[in-house]
Amino acid sequence: MKTLLLIEDHELIRENTAELLELAGYRVLTAENGKLGLEHALRTRPDLVLCDIMMPVLDGYGVLQVFNQHPQLAGIPFIFLTAKTERADLRRGMALGADDYLTKPFDSTELLSAVAGRLSRFQHLRPDYDLAHGGLPEFLADARRVSNLPDLAAEHRPHAVPRRQLLYAEGDEPTRLYFVEAGRVKTSKTTAAGKELITGFYQTGEFFGYQALLERGPYHDTAVAVEASTLRYIPAEEFHDLLLRNAEVSQQFIRLLAGRERAREQQLVELAYHSLRRRVADTLLRLHEPAGGPIQLTREDLAAVIGTAPESLSRTLSEFRQAGLLELSASGILLLQPEGLRRANW
Repeated sequence: MKTLLLIEDHELIRENTAELLELAGYRVLTAENGKLGLEHALRTRPDLVLCDIMMPVLDGYGVLQVFNQHPQLAGIPFIFLTAKTERADLRRGMALGADDYLTKPFDSTELLSAVAGRLSRFQHLRPDYDLAHGGLPEFLADARRVSNLPDLAAEHRPHAVPRRQLLYAEGDEPTRLYFVEAGRVKTSKTTAAGKELITGFYQTGEFFGYQALLERGPYHDTAVAVEASTLRYIPAEEFHDLLLRNAEVSQQFIRLLAGRERAREQQLVELAYHSLRRRVADTLLRLHEPAGGPIQLTREDLAAVIGTAPESLSRTLSEFRQAGLLELSASGILLLQPEGLRRANW
């Protein structure tokens, strides 16, 4: 049963409206002013709010501002109730983030239709977002609607990053979440002996840099674009809003982040149990699929990802080349027969 909060100072309107909503199957909390309404909402988070504009103690605008700013209340659908003489003030309410309004007096059909429509619209995100094919802007737009985060998806324009561009260094404080729209980025650590240890490769459709944001501490590695790339940035504050503002958005966002962790677990299994040829083949296929062009990585970087010496990698690549599966050139590694690599029993 959905819980509605009705904030209305006119007693007769409040009682009649509450009765009608209860007959329609909703649980209704009522309050005669904005202050009492907020107290109700903090005790029991409603699924939707119906709120008069002109009220004593705290008016409807003040109520909406508190809802927008409070992490426990932000994202709840909000419908203003307004008299005809107050309609000129509606622009202010909509600018503050109100989702709809009803002009008093309203009939039962208008009321129930508005409530059902807003509950339906704010109830669900899409079950899946294809991050490799434009899914991030779609998710952010939907999260903006569901969680009442007006800045989401509005300023997250793509940023072109040249090859070898440093994105952040080990020890830096995190300021944003990174998303690879095109290209590839590597993360690495420097050992006490000064040797680079690659901790990950990120490509189209993948997030990176979120571990430090979750820990609220400095980066434990360094991120560099290994080829010309296109990235999107989500500021740290919005990252935490996505995790905290709305339970459904949080769950979906965590699922999107967790896709990378599942892939990393699979790579660890491959390192432990697969042959060198199989590991090389699987890594080439992972790096090939998003772009379709040559894989532009140094032999040292590619060997580090696979977990072998550069010399062993070179021998295996030569064998694949002789079998007609790939082509080696100064521009990179071009897979000629991806399905041959995938089907071969290495």
